[in-house]
Amino acid sequence: MLGFDHTISRRDFFATATLATTAITLSARSYARVLGANERIGIGFIGAGGMGTNHLNACKELKENDNLQFFGVADCWKTRAEKGAALLETEAATDYRTLLDKKEIDYVTIATPEHRHAQMVLDALAAGKAVYCEKPLTHTIEEAQSVAKKQKETGLALQVGVQSMSDACYSSAAKAIANGVIGQVVQAQIEYVRRYDKQGLFREPGLDSNMSKPDDLDWGAWLGNAPTVPWNPHHYFEWRCYSAYSGCIATDLFIHRLSRIIKACNLECPRRVVGMGGIWQWNDGRDLPDNFEMICEYPRGMTVYVLGTQSNRVDFDHLIRGYRGTLYFTDDGWIAKDKDGKELASDHAPPKEDIHLHHTNLHNHLRKGEPLNCPIELALAGLVAVCMANESWRTSQMIGWDQNNQRMAPAHTLELGHLPESLTPAGKG
Repeated sequence: MLGFDHTISRRDFFATATLATTAITLSARSYARVLGANERIGIGFIGAGGMGTNHLNACKELKENDNLQFFGVADCWKTRAEKGAALLETEAATDYRTLLDKKEIDYVTIATPEHRHAQMVLDALAAGKAVYCEKPLTHTIEEAQSVAKKQKETGLALQVGVQSMSDACYSSAAKAIANGVIGQVVQAQIEYVRRYDKQGLFREPGLDSNMSKPDDLDWGAWLGNAPTVPWNPHHYFEWRCYSAYSGCIATDLFIHRLSRIIKACNLECPRRVVGMGGIWQWNDGRDLPDNFEMICEYPRGMTVYVLGTQSNRVDFDHLIRGYRGTLYFTDDGWIAKDKDGKELASDHAPPKEDIHLHHTNLHNHLRKGEPLNCPIELALAGLVAVCMANESWRTSQMIGWDQNNQRMAPAHTLELGHLPESLTPAGKG
């Protein structure tokens, strides 16, 4: 049985990636200000809703060990901002830009609906702040490309909140696959299945459709650059159901699962993607599917299948298939087996999906240059795939990636070339 350490460099991951235009070597340019090894890190928090509160609690628990100090909580709903600020004994703000003016802040967390991510990240980078942005990186591919350009210009750290990327098992699996343990990889499968109660996917039980807008909530600020519509409690509390603000299952759930395969198999943008599903269970005014699945085909010569049934929680194995064997992700790490079931290698590093580990990784990056576990290259590769899947569903077409122009388009309109015709050296058996 072979063993593997849990470290693999970001450079190794993206050595051949065409997306790596934003990759830079670590230098003093990577920081809002140069941090000493033991210097206190100042944080500001943008968004104090459900996920935002998770960040508040996590950083509060890390405060002593990671030597943190808090300099404000911002939310367009004043009540939420004040509640979050009270939790951390800091100041409340309703305009996130007031945090960006604070020189004491080294990085901001952004935990808002995804349609607001891009502008907030751009503003933070322009203000000289490092960023921890919740997944997905942005709402659209074009927005993500603008963020990538800004990140490259500033050299500031940008950690994207796919927390499982701080689990050792996926980088360990990547090293095993790169070393040829399962031979040439040809296919992977993964799922994110749930069974929602009668209120439906991403709906709030008992939400009153006639609820008045809170007097201290800035609805215009919440909408940002989304279409201007009157106050609607369903849009505010259930934003994941609407395409103006979210990509629903693909961007909110699949991004977690697909990122694991992208990291383990060192993938870039997909070559072609199909998204399938529909509003089959809860036809309640949502405009995004409540049951969904996608298939990606990658230039290296492999496919990835992702299932997202939200009406049935029966799952299946998360695995990567190769010519020599199959790598299975398990509750305590991963195990690779040959066609007869004989163990080829394993690593018992349990997946944790822990927000604490992900923040600490950013802290270690700022202080010691530790590679980020979910840098923009990885986040962009995942976002491109899930946005292509949603576009496929919307248009009933297979969507391709135009590598020359860095955009998606109907696959039949593109010259995509041929997949590799021969096995890689590691895949020859």
